[in-house]
Amino acid sequence: MADRFRGFLPVVVDVETAGFNPRTDALLEVAAVTLTMDETGYLMIDQCFDEAVDPFEGANFERSALEFTGIDPFDPERDAIPEAMALENIFKPIRKSIKAHGCKRAVLVGHNAAFDHSFVQAASARADIKRNPFHPFSTFDTATLAGLAYGQTVLARACDVAGIDFDGKKAHSALYDTCKTAELFCSIVNRWKDLGGWDMVLEARHYED
Repeated sequence: MADRFRGFLPVVVDVETAGFNPRTDALLEVAAVTLTMDETGYLMIDQCFDEAVDPFEGANFERSALEFTGIDPFDPERDAIPEAMALENIFKPIRKSIKAHGCKRAVLVGHNAAFDHSFVQAASARADIKRNPFHPFSTFDTATLAGLAYGQTVLARACDVAGIDFDGKKAHSALYDTCKTAELFCSIVNRWKDLGGWDMVLEARHYED
């Protein structure tokens, strides 16, 4: 795994929020899926984690965003916890997976990854977390990758072309969207391997050595 992504461990993340501004709008849900690789070099889902997040003090709530996600930030049945605790609950197993795979850092994989990355980084800064496992700016964006591999940039449509079941009624749950994004990312990486692309890289390395 460490050799495949230049020492980075891909970790798929999705967030649900109360707007588009990571500095002012509430983070409501965060989910992460760690990935692993089998003995033949195929990428697969390893572990899944998710947390409902209690909005930080003074957070902004955009009505349109709440209507889109269907999340009531103040519903006691959400079992939401503070940002700092939620992030640590997500980051801890990621750090363990980084170590287990001999990697040096995690790289965030997301569908329109810049959005998810910005909210994770902003929340981490608010919580003053010193050991954020994610690279500070690098990401893998499955919207871009799916556009290349399958000609679709919308998650549901890309999954359909890739042969991945997608239930629109479950969309906009951080955990569901993260799992589907993880399946899509694995599909693209593994398809590249099946087409011989990764083997060409390995052959080129062999000749360089």
